Amino acid sequence: MCMRERMNYKFSYFLDGMKPSEIRELLKMASTKGLISLGGGMPNPKTFPSDVLKSIMNDLIETRSAQVFQYANTLGVQETLDILPGYLEKTQGIKCLPENVILNSGSQQGLYELGKVLANPGDTIITEEPTYVGAISAFSANGLKMEGIEMDSMGMKTELLEERIKQLMKEGRKPSFIYTIPTFQNPTGYTMPLERRKHLIEISRSYDIPLIEDNPYGELRYYGNHVPAMRSLKGGEDVLYLGTFSKVMTPGLRLGYTIAPTEVISKFNLMKQALDLATNTFSQYVAYEYIKRGAIYKQVALNIDMYRKKRDIMVNALESEFNDGSIWSKPEGGMFVWLTVSQNVDTKQMIGEAIKNGVAYISGQAFTTKGAQKRSMRLNFTYGDDDQLAEGIRRLRKTFVKQ
Repeated sequence: MCMRERMNYKFSYFLDGMKPSEIRELLKMASTKGLISLGGGMPNPKTFPSDVLKSIMNDLIETRSAQVFQYANTLGVQETLDILPGYLEKTQGIKCLPENVILNSGSQQGLYELGKVLANPGDTIITEEPTYVGAISAFSANGLKMEGIEMDSMGMKTELLEERIKQLMKEGRKPSFIYTIPTFQNPTGYTMPLERRKHLIEISRSYDIPLIEDNPYGELRYYGNHVPAMRSLKGGEDVLYLGTFSKVMTPGLRLGYTIAPTEVISKFNLMKQALDLATNTFSQYVAYEYIKRGAIYKQVALNIDMYRKKRDIMVNALESEFNDGSIWSKPEGGMFVWLTVSQNVDTKQMIGEAIKNGVAYISGQAFTTKGAQKRSMRLNFTYGDDDQLAEGIRRLRKTFVKQ
C-alpha cells in the first residue's frame, strides 16, 4: 500500500462561519515599540491587586494545598458558590442561591455554553447591533444565525426588537434567546435605562424567549446613578446573568460565572463536563478569599478612580481633535468609547494607515452581525498610560481628519 505524503484533513462546517478575531490579532502587536494600542479590551495592569493576591495564594498553598490543587466539582468550589450570592446582592441587588450558580473558565465559556444549551445549529438568536466580538465568535462556533437590533445611546431599541421578533415568528424563526450587555455596553459604552430594561424583560416573558444579561463592567461606574441589573428587577428571576472576575480581580485567572434557574444550571453542568470537567480550582479559592476578606470592594474603588481619569482624558482629547462632525459615546463607566468618523471611509481598511501613524484600534466591523459599522471604531481607555491616551487620539486625527 502506497502511503500519502500528507494527511488530507476534513474540517467541521462550523468553522465556515468563524473568522479570526481582529482583537486577538491586534494583541500580537500590542508590544510593538512606539505603537499606542487603543484596541484591546484589557484592564490596566496597575489595577491587578498583586500584593493581596500574593498573600491569599501563599495562605492557600500553606494551609489548603490538598484542596486548591485538586479537581473541583463541575459546578464549582462550594465555598465560592456559597459566597457569590452575597456579593451579587451587595453589588447588583441580585438575589440567588448557590444552586443558581455555575463557575466558568471566564464568562466567554458561559457564552459558548449558552449557544450549546439553549439553541440548535441554524437557530436564530437576537443580539445588539453592534455587539461583543466574543459573543459573535461563541455563537458562530455553534452555528447560530444572529439578528442584530439597532441601538441608540440608550442601548438596544426595544420597540424595534419586538417588531423584529414578530416578523421572525411569522417566518417560522422564533429566536432561541436574546443577548444583551445593558450596562456600559461593549463596544459602544452605552447604558440601557431602567424603563427600557423593564420593557426588555416584558418582551422576553411575553414571547417566552430567554433573556441573557452579560454584565462584565457593571461595577466600573464613574458618573451617574446605578441602574439595576435586569436579573434584580421584578420579573427578572428568569434572566440568565453572566459575570466575571476579569475586571475586578485579574483576567489571567480566567474566572467567570453564570446565574440561572436550577433547571438551566443542570444543563450547563452537563455541557461543562464535556468542555473541561471543572474550572481552575485554585482560581476559585483565590476568588473566595478575595471576596471574604473584602479586598474586592477596596480594589474596585481604586480601579474606578484610575479609570475615571483615563475616560476623561480620552473624551476631552476627542472633543479637541475630532470636532469635524465625528461623533462618539461618552460612557458613564466601563472601558470603551465608540467613535464614528465623519469621513466616508472604511475603518477596517484604514487600520494599516493608523498603525503607520503609531496607533491601533478595533474597527466597527469586528462587532457587527450585518457587515455594517464601517465608519466606526472601538477605543479602549483603560489600558494605556494617561499621556498615551491623548497622544493616541492625536495620531487618530492624523489618520482620519483631513489637515
